[in-house]
Amino acid sequence: MTRKMKDNLLLGLIYTAAFFSVILLAVIILYVFIKGLPSINWSFLTTVTSALKGTTGIAGNIVNTLYIVVLTLLIATPIGIGSAIYLNEYAKPGKLVRVIEFTTETLSGIPSIIFGLFGMVFFGTTLHFGYSILTGALTLTLMVLPLITRNTQEALKTVPDSYRSGAVGMGATKWYMIRTILLPSAMPGIVTGVILAIGRIVGESAALLFTAGSGYLLPKSGTGLLHKIMESGGTLTIQLYLSMSKAQYDVAFGIAVVLLCIVLVINFLTKILAKKLDVTKRR
Repeated sequence: MTRKMKDNLLLGLIYTAAFFSVILLAVIILYVFIKGLPSINWSFLTTVTSALKGTTGIAGNIVNTLYIVVLTLLIATPIGIGSAIYLNEYAKPGKLVRVIEFTTETLSGIPSIIFGLFGMVFFGTTLHFGYSILTGALTLTLMVLPLITRNTQEALKTVPDSYRSGAVGMGATKWYMIRTILLPSAMPGIVTGVILAIGRIVGESAALLFTAGSGYLLPKSGTGLLHKIMESGGTLTIQLYLSMSKAQYDVAFGIAVVLLCIVLVINFLTKILAKKLDVTKRR
């Protein structure tokens, strides 16, 4: 077999693998939509399940999911990006940096059920937050922090050193250089890390079952939006699990459709944001 034939064979295998990945995703999405769309209606999206009113809805679970996503990102994103900046720009290579990186990698490999157990005992019992959205968000912060940190680190490493030396040579302080040059240049990679974190938050169920509980009621008033953080709040994945355990498969597939739509919309919006913040394409 000639070298050209080997190259063509390898190229064919690569295209086959890529095509298989796309087809697999398309089949999963198509199957879920076919099974779940018949259950989707306005009442399903805007009401909560009530035996007295005879309604089956997930409005409360949608609100709880958005609560946990926003709250987790508000806590984890600044800490993750700040940690990455320290490790990549300030810390001198040595034992401390290796320990931090090893700890981060180990943290990302811990099963989510262990995070849920720790969150229930520490945040829920020791800190007396109980089963609440706040307990769930703090637990998920520990889970997605390594993801955001490592992606931000890799994004910062892709910025050419000439950017740093050029800014410092023109008299800019290190923080000014990081804030105005490095972070905007690395923003697409940072946003990718945030997207992956959102995907893990939205899809998590084991840890939240122990920490956030399974409450599905909507806030009673405008002021209840703040108090809701300290109340039990079951996300869409929790409700999907409970529906499957009760053999309510039509409801479960309907929730799956909503979950997919939320993830797709969030990914689309973050991609648009990344393009707007990508300074390298505006030069």
